[in-house]
Amino acid sequence: MGNTLGLAPLAALPRRSPRREEPLPNPGSFDELHRLCKDVFPGQMEGVKLVVNKVLSSHFQVAHTVHLSALGLPGYHLHAAYAGDWQLSPTEVFPTVVGDWDSSGSLNAQVLLLLAERLRAKAVFQTQQSKFLTWQFDGEYRGDDYTATLTLGNPDLIGESVILVAHFLQSLTHRLVLGGELVYHRRPGEEGAILTLAGKYSAVHWVATLNVGSGGAHASYYHRANEQVQVGVEFEANTRLQDTTFSFGYHLTLPQANMVFRGVVDSNWCVGAVLEKKMPPLPVTLALGAFLNHWRNRFHCGFSITVG
Repeated sequence: MGNTLGLAPLAALPRRSPRREEPLPNPGSFDELHRLCKDVFPGQMEGVKLVVNKVLSSHFQVAHTVHLSALGLPGYHLHAAYAGDWQLSPTEVFPTVVGDWDSSGSLNAQVLLLLAERLRAKAVFQTQQSKFLTWQFDGEYRGDDYTATLTLGNPDLIGESVILVAHFLQSLTHRLVLGGELVYHRRPGEEGAILTLAGKYSAVHWVATLNVGSGGAHASYYHRANEQVQVGVEFEANTRLQDTTFSFGYHLTLPQANMVFRGVVDSNWCVGAVLEKKMPPLPVTLALGAFLNHWRNRFHCGFSITVG
C-alpha cells in the first residue's frame, strides 16, 4: 500500500547530535578563595613612602622602597624578582624567584617552580637579621577539576616540631566548589589538628565564599555592580579569641580621571580610605590614605609615590 499518511520513514528523520558537556574548570588554590573580596579593601597606609620600580630586562626587575614613619625608624627595602620563560597565564610564570631585603638585615624569599605540567612547588624563607624565622615548602597538584596541596612548615627533626597543612578543592559544577583544609601541628608537649570545610559559589556578577571549622568561621561576599563599582562584605569569627569582625569595603574606578578609590568600614568602629591617582604620560602613581579608629581614638594617614 504506500505511505498513506504521508509521513517520512523513521530512518529518514534528522537525528540530533548528543550535547557535549563542557568540562568542569579547575577551582584554583585554596588561598585564593577570598581573593576577589579582599582586593576590594584598601591596604593600610602610614607615613611617607617612595617606591622606584626598574625593569632591567624581560626576566629581571628591581624595586627600591624608602619608608618614613612616625611610629618607628625609617626603613629601606630592596625588592628583586626574576621570571623565567614558561608562562602558563598572564599572572603565572615559571620559574620565579622573589626576594625582599630591608635595612635591618631581614630577608624574605620565595621560589616558584613548575615540576611538571600539573605539579608546582614553592619554597618560602624568612630571616630576621641572622636568625631563620620561617622555612616552608609547598607542593600543589592541579587536576582537570580539582586541586590538592600539601605544605610543610618549619620542620625541626631535633626539636620534634612540625606544621603540616593539607588542602583539597573540587569543582562540583561550573559554579560550585567544595573542599577543606586540615592543619596538623606538633611540638614537645603539644599536638593537635584543626579541620576546616570550605565552599565557594560563583555567579555572573557575584561570588560567595564560606570557611567553617573548629577554629572559627570566615565568610565573604563579592559583588561587581558594573565596570566602575565593586563591593565586598567580610565576616570573621575566632572561637579561641572569642572575637568577631564584620567589614564592608568598596572599590570605585574612575577611568577618565585615572583614579581608583577604596574604602572600608568595620564593626570595630574603624573607617578608612585610599585614593590612587595615575599621572600619565609620566610613569607615576600617587596614593593618599587615612584611617580612623573611633573606639580607640586613633588616627593615622599616609602618602606614597610610585615611579615605574
